[in-house]
Amino acid sequence: MTVSDPAQSVGSLLPAADAKSAMGWMHTARFLTTAAQLHQLPTVEVPEIAFVGRSNAGKSSCINTLTQQKQLAFASKKPGRTQHINLFSLGRQNLTDAVLADLPGYGYAAVSRSDKMRWQQVMVNYLVHRESLTGIVLLCDPRLGLTGLDEALLEVVRPRVEDGLKFLVLLTKADKLTRAEQTKALSIARLQTGGGEVRMFSALKKQGVDEAALLLWQWAHPEAQAAPDASA
Repeated sequence: MTVSDPAQSVGSLLPAADAKSAMGWMHTARFLTTAAQLHQLPTVEVPEIAFVGRSNAGKSSCINTLTQQKQLAFASKKPGRTQHINLFSLGRQNLTDAVLADLPGYGYAAVSRSDKMRWQQVMVNYLVHRESLTGIVLLCDPRLGLTGLDEALLEVVRPRVEDGLKFLVLLTKADKLTRAEQTKALSIARLQTGGGEVRMFSALKKQGVDEAALLLWQWAHPEAQAAPDASA
């Protein structure tokens, strides 16, 4: 199965989005497929954006909040239970112009060592070899900071980021921190990511939601950013 871009020929006519229209675009998300191995995923010819993070970092809540759908991404009460790569299509009028990938959470102690090793290899293969991968959103609990596993992931994707892969760190559960603590957490995370793009996010308080949605829309529609006045 191949997911192609039906609007590719008119892509240059897309107007630049504002936060409201970007949120409307995110709301079009719908389940596409699930796979336990990289080779089981369909070929995707549109931009693909992956969400990764520790099992308790709030990844499912982030996806559900961005798409304004309560149960799009499965949020288990027992972290580490989701062991598949789940793909979601994005696009108005049932046309697919981007795909979201929800990768299994990592680092949860209750998962067996063999499962950890297996999924570690699946994730590495995906992050290194998935051709349609356009951007990565790393979810991190700012109260814990970037852990050793998060930093290992950064090292895996660093060559692709240097080649142009988009990368964003969302510090989730921002509502748990004071403003001063948020400022400190942002500074530390930016140092850890080498000056990369880092933003605060709260699914509960909707902090940073509009900004994240707009950034993802821009990642998926670079042609609109290159020619913002084309629609005129």
